Parts: sequence; C-alpha cells; structure tokens
Amino acid sequence: MSDIKLKSNSRATNLCYSQRTRLYSIGICCALLVGCGHDMSDLEEYAAATKAKDYGSIEPIPQVKVYQGYIYPGHDRSPFDANVIAAKPKSISADANIQIDRNRTPEYLENFPLDTLKFVGTLTQDNVLWGLVKGPDGTIQRVREGNYMGQNYGEITQISDTRIQLSEIIPDGFGGFKKHQNSVALSEPLGQ
Repeated sequence: MSDIKLKSNSRATNLCYSQRTRLYSIGICCALLVGCGHDMSDLEEYAAATKAKDYGSIEPIPQVKVYQGYIYPGHDRSPFDANVIAAKPKSISADANIQIDRNRTPEYLENFPLDTLKFVGTLTQDNVLWGLVKGPDGTIQRVREGNYMGQNYGEITQISDTRIQLSEIIPDGFGGFKKHQNSVALSEPLGQ
C-alpha cells in the first residue's frame, strides 16, 4: 500500500510543477506584452516627418537604342565555319605515308626530351665512332648511327666530333607525320 501512495504523490508533484511552469510562462509573456504598449508617438512623428520630406524626382530610364547590325560587303561566309578556321594543306608531301614502327622496343634515351640530352664526346672502338650522350639523370650512354634518342623517334643518321645528326618523325598537324632533321651539338667534353 505504501508503494501506491508514493506513486500518487509523485504524480501530484509532477502536475503541480508543470502547472507552475505554465503560470510562470504566461506571466512572463504578459509582462512582455505590457512593455510593448508604451507611447509610440515619437516614432509616429518621425515616420510622418520622413514621409513628408521632398526627396526630388527620379530621372526616367533612358530609352535604349535599337541595335542595327552592319553587314560588311564581300563577307558572305560565317566566321564560325570550320573550313574558315582550319587551314587546308597546300599539297600532300611525299612524306605523307610515314608510319611509326610501334613494334620496335624503345631505347633508353627515347625516354627523355631531346633538349635534356647533352652530347659530351666521342669514342672510337673497332673503327666505329660512338657518341657519348649524357642524360638528365647524369648517366652517360653510348650511341651510334641507327640508334634512337629523344621522344620524337629520332634516329641517329650521323655522328661527328662536333654534333649528332638525327632524323625525327613529328606530327604534321593534319593527322599524319613528317620527317624533321635535328642535331645535338657538343656541349661539354668529358674531361672537363
């Protein structure tokens, strides 16, 4: 029985607490509303004075002139036509059928752009003239005629004491390839 009384007492206490909370909330709201009921005549006077001021008139928006296009005489084609933008090849050269041998195993010096390779000297061995080429990684490689170097499939065609001549295959700009002669001059002898 004592358990039942405790439960009912706690329920009554909870109801009283919630009723008190409601009463306090209502009292605070009433106090706030009474505070809003002050004399607002000064605000009304300010609003009336502001409305009575003459601020001048706003100029009307100027009339927009209608655009009249000018047609240039003798210019009948569209500037956005692809035939106008792309240059037409003047003639197909004899090198138009150049193909790259993609089945050939690339050589070590083909991993580097040609401008990063330096020709540093020559070496003769068994009556064969070898060129000594320094890569950007600092290693020195031996090359001879027929070897490749540079990233444009540059085949070495001639080695002299002062330069290495190459025949590169470069894009021609029209989906094909063309041969281009290039060379690497002696830059830094090995002994220095």
